[in-house]
Amino acid sequence: MYELIALITIFFLPLFPFSILFNALFERLPDLRLRGLLLLIWPQIGLGLLHFTSANVNLPLAWVTLWAMLTATLYAFRLLALREMNRWISLLATSSWALLWIPALNGEETLTLHLSAFWFSAPLVLLALLAMALQQRFGAAYTGLYTGLATYLPRFSGILVFTVLAVTATPLFPAFFVMLGILLQSEPMIALGLVIVWLLWSWAGARLLQSLLVGQPNNPSDEITDFSAPLTWRYTVLLTGLAISGMYLTGVSA
Repeated sequence: MYELIALITIFFLPLFPFSILFNALFERLPDLRLRGLLLLIWPQIGLGLLHFTSANVNLPLAWVTLWAMLTATLYAFRLLALREMNRWISLLATSSWALLWIPALNGEETLTLHLSAFWFSAPLVLLALLAMALQQRFGAAYTGLYTGLATYLPRFSGILVFTVLAVTATPLFPAFFVMLGILLQSEPMIALGLVIVWLLWSWAGARLLQSLLVGQPNNPSDEITDFSAPLTWRYTVLLTGLAISGMYLTGVSA
């Protein structure tokens, strides 16, 4: 029984190729609320299952750690070539959640693990909201179809920049402290792999922003409206609260 639950755990703390299930499910969900809920609860289920089975199943720590690193690296590389934002979100989620195996196998506290999963997931929910906003304005959330958004959607562009910084674990955002914590407790070779994954996330985030915000606007239209001031402030408060809460709960003082 415990072995079966351990196998199911691999789907929820996704390791390739079992990660395909989450990616396929996320991309096929039509409702944004369901996508946001999926991003928040999927790794939490995995961590709960892992906690339930870890005392009863002897996991091959070295092999699972290597498997997790390879999964995270594979999806981080794939981010560089993606143009569809929802698929970009699902693959980044898979890449980051796979890394949770490392602190889990190193005996990290259960509460800390669940908080780490939340810090990875929460900014992805915000990015999914922004992808929906793009789809509502342009009919699709693809990069490269429209450029120069910073020119005629400055409020949306500013929120997008900070949200991408949050999801790629940039300093001052919670995912940064999660990655730093995993890095500090890892062996040298694993730590090197983590740095590579981290750099790939940042590179992919920069490419995403460049393809949307920079360049000559190719889709200017009076019908395409920017975020309103109240909506911009709501996103600003959420991002600021996310950063402050993350620093507080990880024991880092601003």
